[in-house]
Amino acid sequence: MEQTHFNEKYPVYEARIDKNETTAKSTAEVIERLKAAVEADERTKFIGTFDHLAHTRDLGGEVADGIIGAAHVVFCFGIKLPNARVMAVRPRSIGVTEFDDHFIVNFLEPPMPMATEAMEDWVKALRDA
Repeated sequence: MEQTHFNEKYPVYEARIDKNETTAKSTAEVIERLKAAVEADERTKFIGTFDHLAHTRDLGGEVADGIIGAAHVVFCFGIKLPNARVMAVRPRSIGVTEFDDHFIVNFLEPPMPMATEAMEDWVKALRDA
């Protein structure tokens, strides 16, 4: 996974997964695999999925050329609630953007290293071919 900064401010972890590197053939299949990883982890609670592409189209918004799918799996680690500010960085999500020949899978860096490691593992496990 590559660590970058979106808008020079937000720390993002991102992986490009070519479709020949995974048996997942669609955004929905990648989301289902991530959902299964979330549900299998006793530290996390699955919240839902969000079809970002459908939402943007419903609003009449712009979609970049080449994007054929875009969705999020939403979940929370929530093993501590030490103060009110932690609410600003919860819940977590992993985004999946599909193009003709690859997926981009990314997430905002969480404040807990344990969460970062788990999310990296889930994304890396998408490569199975």
